[in-house]
Amino acid sequence: MGYGGGTQRAPTYNSLGDHTESIQIDYDPVKITYQELLDIFWQSHNPITRSWSRQYRNVIFYHNEEQKRLAIESREAESNRRGGRIHTAIEPMTGFTIAEDYHQKYRLQNEHVLLREFRAMYPGEKDFMNSTAVARVNGYLGGYGTPKMLTNELKSLGLSEQGERALVEILSESRPAFRSCAVKEPIE
Repeated sequence: MGYGGGTQRAPTYNSLGDHTESIQIDYDPVKITYQELLDIFWQSHNPITRSWSRQYRNVIFYHNEEQKRLAIESREAESNRRGGRIHTAIEPMTGFTIAEDYHQKYRLQNEHVLLREFRAMYPGEKDFMNSTAVARVNGYLGGYGTPKMLTNELKSLGLSEQGERALVEILSESRPAFRSCAVKEPIE
């Protein structure tokens, strides 16, 4: 999580200037293509609703002309699919500033048992922010993933048995389908 698209030097949450809250994705094009990332992006927000502020607007920041072309083509395809005007902007990436620590892995920050375990595993902020396990758990807490996915990867997240049970319990409270996720061996 961070801030992009603006001109102000060193933006912060309380002093964003003309920046937009955004994420920057480092990806391996052998594992996932830019087009696949665009497909996920269009499924993850409502592009026909106009953003109510620059801080929270819908935007794709591109890094090169190929990304720009693909983003424009995907926006046109999305407009045709939805039959309406798309309000998602497409702009060049002019810089990215990582947000303050308290904005990182926001969902996980509110689950103290899990946060304590991950902070013990990753005491350095950079290691914590870059941890795949931390990102995966934050995603589950944010409503992404399925019970089968969690069951398959639960043992690989590095949590103690208590942490695994806490994660399943937290998810079960908000998403009843996760009640079937017992802390057990992965499904083959």
